[in-house]
Amino acid sequence: MSALFSSVPILLFGVGIFYLFRLRFFYVLHPIRCIRLLFTGERRGGISPFRALTVALAGTLGVGNIVGVASALCLGGAGAVFWMLVSALVAMVLKYAEITLALRHRPPAAVEGHPTGGAPYYMEAGLAKRGLSKAGRLCGGIFAILCLINAVTMGSFLQVNAVAGAMETGFSLPPLWVGIAIAAVALVAALGGAKGISAVTERLVPFMTLGFLILCVAVLVLRRDRIPGALTSIVKDAFTPAAAGGGILGFLTSAGVRMGVMRGLVSNEAGCGTAPAAHATAEVDLPARQGLFGLVEVFVDTVLLCSITALAILVSDSGAPLGNTNAVAVASNAFSSVLGDFAGWFFSLSILLFGVATVICWAHYGKTCLIYLTEKLSPAARRTVTGIYTLLFSLSPIIGAIAAPTFAWWLADVAIAIMTLLNLGILLLMSREVREETDILMGRRR
Repeated sequence: MSALFSSVPILLFGVGIFYLFRLRFFYVLHPIRCIRLLFTGERRGGISPFRALTVALAGTLGVGNIVGVASALCLGGAGAVFWMLVSALVAMVLKYAEITLALRHRPPAAVEGHPTGGAPYYMEAGLAKRGLSKAGRLCGGIFAILCLINAVTMGSFLQVNAVAGAMETGFSLPPLWVGIAIAAVALVAALGGAKGISAVTERLVPFMTLGFLILCVAVLVLRRDRIPGALTSIVKDAFTPAAAGGGILGFLTSAGVRMGVMRGLVSNEAGCGTAPAAHATAEVDLPARQGLFGLVEVFVDTVLLCSITALAILVSDSGAPLGNTNAVAVASNAFSSVLGDFAGWFFSLSILLFGVATVICWAHYGKTCLIYLTEKLSPAARRTVTGIYTLLFSLSPIIGAIAAPTFAWWLADVAIAIMTLLNLGILLLMSREVREETDILMGRRR
């Protein structure tokens, strides 16, 4: 499995750099124009592009930003943060590409009154165009099954386990009670469909993001004298001989790089093909216009929130001890050691909001994949299978609240690694289509 995890950073960087050249660095060279394009274009009713963005952000703003960052620091050292940021900056273009393809290859039939789509659909379409229909269906099916596994592990178990640990530490609430409460919320949101989920995330995501940013900034202000040292350690540890492993290949497969990139993927999901399921519900005139929101998503999630979280932990009085496996406690202690008990309570509340939002979003991701896997069934049979999935997914937070997270982390890493490898291969195959849509967006082609 180490070979699988080690191959992800190499391919992620390689395909990301390929796309940067393929798309002529358009968002790097024309940032102001790209920002303007975000807010122009025709609206067609339905779910707005911003609402679709908040659903995708709800899926990424969670364990990856807080517990995932603490985990990366403890397992890979401060240098893991450097590679988390590098992977995000390179993978931004991959998020753009996969969202663009998802909107270009949405199935014509609406589900629950809104468009649907995602990686399985463009995987099937891309291979079918090349006379490989069966391979496309198989590839899409494998991806959808892995995404369902990830919905239960990363989207539910890990989120709720982190929430339960934080609520037990901050408010002495029994984990089982926390799991039951989140299960109830997940059930209500899942029954509301994509429009119900987007309505919740549109209000919840900006609120919880701002609150957590205030907490981090307070730590950085009070320990501002330690910030230069933390920044130095992030860069220095990323290039140590131990991290480099004696060469370029060893460097790319070292623990610091691997943990930084894998936890970065858990954070922003760029390149692994999950977020297109949220963005595909948006009603927008051009596929590439919604792709621009993918760039915003990665920037907010990893470049902004993950980096500021990592800095807050590094400059705190408790730090991030190497080898510590209790990432929730590491993150909580970092804030409470500087700001006192109040920060511990606020941190617990932040974890709760992040976790609930992510569980709600992953319920939608899993449901989208299930719709793909059952599209050959009759409408009645599909509704039955979807109903069973909704019920089982809503019960999964109860298990996640009381079970140990070690195996779930391993399973989530395996699933997301395979999903990423599949998705990167398809992105390479369909790069011409992304280039065409980008030229249309930038006015180079009608």
